[in-house]
Formats: sequence, structure tokens, C-alpha cells
Amino acid sequence: MLLIMLMATSFFGYVLPWGQMSFWAATVITNLLTAIPYLGTILTTWLWGGFSIDNPTLTRFFALHFILPFMIISLSSIHIILLHSEGSNNPLGTNPDTDKIPFHPYHSYKDALMITTMVTFMLIIMSFMPDLFNDPENFSKANPLITPQHIKPEW
Repeated sequence: MLLIMLMATSFFGYVLPWGQMSFWAATVITNLLTAIPYLGTILTTWLWGGFSIDNPTLTRFFALHFILPFMIISLSSIHIILLHSEGSNNPLGTNPDTDKIPFHPYHSYKDALMITTMVTFMLIIMSFMPDLFNDPENFSKANPLITPQHIKPEW
């Protein structure tokens, strides 16, 4: 599940380069979903936000590209916590307690405080100074009708 989410996040980031959505990339790659029996057409229509790629697709891809990393972080955290409490697979039946490291509450509270502090700091920057980390020389206005040069097909 983590790998699929990681690939989906990468895909959504691929078709949203520099704020310019590549209609060609979105059409070609999402059309692969139509190969799934019974559900393919429904999934493609839902992903596009209609029967063709347009502004709802751009909005949906941007939202998914933003949300999926948080889901990856959540699933990774659950995975690590379960590894600490349950241990890993033990096909040989040896004593699994020798390598277990207790997940001490001090580290949990320390990490939670640090994450809260960093998220608060980033929210303050994004809310009050959104252009602070911008590079004006590398900025181009979003134009969904133009496919960026580096991903144009060769034909």
C-alpha cells in the first residue's frame, strides 16, 4: 500500500510540473486505468472529474498530490509503531525479544512536540509570507494548454 501511494504521489507530481498540467501525460497515463476490467472506465471518469481532461482534473490532481504525502506519513508511522510493538515476521520461531527496541514515551512526546512546532512554523510562513521561498527567475505562469518541453513526445 505504501508503494502504491508513493507511485501515485509521484505520478500526480509528474503531470503537474511548475503548475503547468500536461494534458498529454495525464491522458496517456490515466487511460491505462481503462484496462482494468469492469472498473476501468469508472475510475478514469472519476479521476478526470468528467469525460475529458480539463480544469476539474487539474484541481483533483493537485489535491491528491497534496494529500497523499500525509497519508504516506500516517501509514509509515503506523508501520513503525507496529514494528516496535509486534516485531517483524518470525518464520524460524526464534526468540523475537532479543532485537526488540521499546518505543519509549519520551521519544514519542519529543517527536510530537517537534512536528507540532515545525508544522506551526510552516503554517505561519505560508499564511503571512507565502512568497518567501519563491524563486522569481524559475517561475512561469500556469498554462494547461502547453506541455513543458522536457516531457513532450518526440513524434
